Amino acid sequence: MVQIIYILAFTVLSIFAISNLIRSMIALSQNESRGYQDNRNRRVSPQYAHPELWDKDGKYIDEPLMVIKSINVDDARSRLDALYNSSPSGEK
Repeated sequence: MVQIIYILAFTVLSIFAISNLIRSMIALSQNESRGYQDNRNRRVSPQYAHPELWDKDGKYIDEPLMVIKSINVDDARSRLDALYNSSPSGEK
């Protein structure tokens, strides 16, 4: 009896998952047929900008707020070792 309930539950969940997959595929094909706007070249209007993009005087900041510098693995390891050794618990 329990096996029948498991099979029935699995069948219902499978049908639900497949119907959602088909619905998503249909929605995706409709979105692709409409075309899309290229938003990469569009700039955000300063009046609708996030509050963090304003300086203390209320002027719009048009510069990168975060810069990521990449280093190689050996430099990162040596920096972490130096940080570990300079900590109070690091006794090397």
